[in-house]
Amino acid sequence: MGISKAQLRTEARSDRSFKDKKTSWHHILNSVEFESAKTIASYLSYGDEPTTIDLNQEIIRSGKTLYLPRLLIDNDLEWVIWDGKGESLIKKAKHFEPRASAAINPEIDLVIVPTLCADRTGTRLGQGGGSYDRALPKLKAWRIGLIYAGELSNTEIPNESHDAKLDAVATPDLIVRFN
Repeated sequence: MGISKAQLRTEARSDRSFKDKKTSWHHILNSVEFESAKTIASYLSYGDEPTTIDLNQEIIRSGKTLYLPRLLIDNDLEWVIWDGKGESLIKKAKHFEPRASAAINPEIDLVIVPTLCADRTGTRLGQGGGSYDRALPKLKAWRIGLIYAGELSNTEIPNESHDAKLDAVATPDLIVRFN
């Protein structure tokens, strides 16, 4: 039958506690997809997630519009333009979210997706709330997950009909695109 998503999440979170948190994902800024994007959605990393702090600042410095997600009561996401200033954030349980008004039907070209691990079909394992699986199908954006080295699996992750696939993942050293 294989391993469950819950078991995979437990293992991935445990493994992440040993990863180098100072790693950068700046190389995605040189990708064709990034260079052609005018609007980019990212997230504010926390805990053992690959850091997005410097990446988000670089997106803003490049003159592109940066959107961040805000979690709704039903676990869906809405997107808020962020200017990079800390005072425009509000502290939630484990993370920060932008304070400003949400955009209505934003046209986002590229979305950086939090990802615990992914397989070579583009199936990602997220935190388990389903927020990105709800939000991604509403966007026509190119989807890239950030993962540490060793988190791209040759073994397929259990995939359900509602799971939104990625177009690529970025490790600290490379970008892997899926068909």
